[in-house]
Amino acid sequence: MADISWFKANSINFISIVIVLTFAGSVLQGFFRGGSGSAKHLLSMLVEAVVVILSMFVAWKGVQLVSPLLQTWLKGQNLQVPSVEISALKQAYYTALTSIRDFPLLRFGVLFLLGYMIVKQLLNLLIDPLIGPRLVHRDPYRERSHSFISSISGGAIGSVAGFARALILIAVLFIYVTLFPHSMVTPYIESSQMYQKGAKEVISPFTGDFIADKVPVFTRAVEQEFTNILQRKYEVLDAKVPGNIVDEAKEVTASGTTDEEKAKLLYQWVGTRVHYDWDKVKLYEEQRIWKEQTPEDTFNTKEGVCIDYSRLYAQMARAVGLDVKVVTGLGYDGQGSYGPHAWNEVYLKESKIWVPLDSTWVASGGNWFNPPNFDQTHIRDV
Repeated sequence: MADISWFKANSINFISIVIVLTFAGSVLQGFFRGGSGSAKHLLSMLVEAVVVILSMFVAWKGVQLVSPLLQTWLKGQNLQVPSVEISALKQAYYTALTSIRDFPLLRFGVLFLLGYMIVKQLLNLLIDPLIGPRLVHRDPYRERSHSFISSISGGAIGSVAGFARALILIAVLFIYVTLFPHSMVTPYIESSQMYQKGAKEVISPFTGDFIADKVPVFTRAVEQEFTNILQRKYEVLDAKVPGNIVDEAKEVTASGTTDEEKAKLLYQWVGTRVHYDWDKVKLYEEQRIWKEQTPEDTFNTKEGVCIDYSRLYAQMARAVGLDVKVVTGLGYDGQGSYGPHAWNEVYLKESKIWVPLDSTWVASGGNWFNPPNFDQTHIRDV
């Protein structure tokens, strides 16, 4: 905060300086290149821009056709994670393919990136032979004989390129401000008169309400999908449920008749049987040594930290047919701050909702099975 305040206290706005330098740098480049060199450079920029835009358009349309076909094909490949111990390479394989199958934004992004690179490469191969000679052709005699005129015209052409580069920079800042309106940097960016002029007079009229309305929604969807991919990692990692955990889970939930009753019984069992491993925390905090353990390790030793509680709960819940997630994020420490934490969400078929629970906090007292305002003490990773 102090750094931002220092920037604000100064009359010179560094955002404006960067925008001006971007423009001025292009003018100077044009001046030294001369008219011919600047024209070729500008033509090269324009061609590259056309190739990029065309590649993105073709890739976008292509993905719209290919994405549903790929999903259908992957669904037919029986990508069920084996309930046996598998290697790290196979874990990565199942995580990647099932994520591409189940998460549309990830699938679209991967296909779009691949399609864009392929189309752009093909277009470059087609266009380079046609315009390449024009871009590299030079006339040294003419450039020498008209050096001053050439420099002036080069500077003029460079100003066009500089204007385009400055607008691109302003557009990037505009998107950042739209995505992160509450960022400490946002007010400083908006205080730049150069930014205001470009954003209000060029970017906003051109985009209308698209960026302001659509981009934040898309970003939240990406964040949610990224969280789901992180959860998928634990689903694959702990797909194999040992027999002793299955037997215990069935015994613990024997009196439960609904999903909610079974989920609560497991929540109480894990929360009261497993003890928090403070030595594991101390080892990591003091020596940066992380003692990795499986849910079976936690089950056998009855010791672990939040992620170990959550992974064990997930395995026991799946053993009795519950749909469950491991969620990572930040948890309130009771002293005014938040620290890394993990908990679970379980699906209740009767009410058709996902509910949160935190078996790690059972020992601290209170109800942490879908209590009111759970999200005030638990912040999911995004």
